[in-house]
Amino acid sequence: MYGDGEADAVEIVGWGHTPFGRLPEESLESLIVTVAREAISQAGLQARDIDEIVIGTYNASLQPLAFPSSLVLQADDDLLFTPATRVENACATGSAALLQGIRAIRSGQARRVLVVGAEKMTHAPADAVGRALLGADYELAGQSSQTGFAELFAAVADAYFAKYGDHGDELARIAAKNHRNGVANPYAHLRFDLGYDFCRTSGPHNPVVVAPLRRTDCCPISDGAAAVVLAAPGAAPEGPAVRFRAMAQANDFLPAARRDPLAFAAAHRAWATAIEHAGVELSDLDLLEVHDCFTIAELIQYEIVGLCLPGGGGQVLADGVVERDGSLPVNPSGGLKAKGHPIGATGVSQHVMAVLQLTDSAGAMQVPGATVAGVFNMGGLGVANYASVLERVR
Repeated sequence: MYGDGEADAVEIVGWGHTPFGRLPEESLESLIVTVAREAISQAGLQARDIDEIVIGTYNASLQPLAFPSSLVLQADDDLLFTPATRVENACATGSAALLQGIRAIRSGQARRVLVVGAEKMTHAPADAVGRALLGADYELAGQSSQTGFAELFAAVADAYFAKYGDHGDELARIAAKNHRNGVANPYAHLRFDLGYDFCRTSGPHNPVVVAPLRRTDCCPISDGAAAVVLAAPGAAPEGPAVRFRAMAQANDFLPAARRDPLAFAAAHRAWATAIEHAGVELSDLDLLEVHDCFTIAELIQYEIVGLCLPGGGGQVLADGVVERDGSLPVNPSGGLKAKGHPIGATGVSQHVMAVLQLTDSAGAMQVPGATVAGVFNMGGLGVANYASVLERVR
């Protein structure tokens, strides 16, 4: 857990982001190199100023190269000899890399850390991607699948509907909202407004993937990368900067039999810890970027962050609370649902999206006057959970 404190504050001072989507012309290496160069340049630094590198990739046999840490050095020869480490924690890999970088700075081992999250996925057939993703599930690891985690989150939706009533329309509203937001995001994989009626209707163009989840309830498989430069205060030229007020991690048991499918207990713990150590309340936040790998996940995350009681997400949606012009916009970037979900890149990307908002650099996505943001990133089905509170410095 990382908590606020002037003596050990960590700032994001540079960032980079590729478009997410089907990028056949890009390799894992080219994605990494692009965002590394962009983040270092945007921070006003030279490659020789970087003290440490952390790279997040999930891979799980999606790429034959399973040792990508030194690929970052391809961005600039002056990175030669810089310590570089790869980390992995399922769909929360990017946030795991960020936390590693924060700890390096807080420990005094580094003053400037380059954190890169990247994944190359779309070249692989659906069954290979499904098998790779199920490597993050205790019961299904090693099995073939065309649907991957969709079947697991469909089971969550079934359990949720059985307990709180059919929320299919609410899921459609979440999908429509995030697609609408994604139109304004130049990095998003899916930049088109599908509308609520399309998202709530099954058909040839919106088939059921695993009931009750339709295609519009599921994030796309994407390629992409994102990067940030973390720095101790005063360790980079003065420019736009955002600091971590807190970042918390909490893990749950991996076997499904040891977890309540609707409790998301470790997710609640991570979020509550981050909020407590940041010294803020939900009403202090101007926006949230949350892990909507499936629309049911975003619906449950309304409960996790305290927007509503269990089963109450429908009212949050009906009242427009989570819209970009609502009292607490959720996923103004379009979220994973529209922006895409290159596994290792996602956690870093979520933080970059928040930083763009907090530095008034989000363009058409901008939430006016945003100064404090929350980020929630989840690995597996509520197993590895990371929550951050970010605040504008300048």
